[in-house]
Amino acid sequence: MTVGLLDPRHRARLSSAHLSYERRPGLLDRPPDGFALLDESTILSRTDFERAAHDLLTWQVQARAGLRVRTSRLPLRTGTVVEMRWGVGPPALRIPCRVVEVVDEPGRAGFTYGTLVGHPEAGEERFLLERLDDGRLRFRITAVSRPALLPARLAGPVGRAAQRWMTRRYLRALDRP
Repeated sequence: MTVGLLDPRHRARLSSAHLSYERRPGLLDRPPDGFALLDESTILSRTDFERAAHDLLTWQVQARAGLRVRTSRLPLRTGTVVEMRWGVGPPALRIPCRVVEVVDEPGRAGFTYGTLVGHPEAGEERFLLERLDDGRLRFRITAVSRPALLPARLAGPVGRAAQRWMTRRYLRALDRP
């Protein structure tokens, strides 16, 4: 899958959309009642931090995991909006988000996005790449969410299993240079 840019009208609509949850400091560390925490990581076989960080900050993880990705900006930065789609045609799942934080430090790169109104879930997801002292790369994904739309609420445990399945796809996707 490739990553493309949003057309100006769609970009403006997403840029003016509201987050579908109340953003607060420490949300990913202390989820509020009703929100589920997902926290998974892997040690990558690749060791090229700069290239892996570039892949992460240009939505390659999501594209390689099988999502169609359209974004307002490449590489991403705080405020970038994105709409990902899972599936084909009109019934495809629409996944709109806004980047709310970017990490760009020596040995650490990543971002957090918040869900926009229309996303099946409400919450935040952080994608963080870190170079360990021994040179290996750890990729960690942390998400705090609750169902936002009726289909997600009805999915119950099946929805949580789907989220864990997609997280594992994301973790494997960054290991492909």
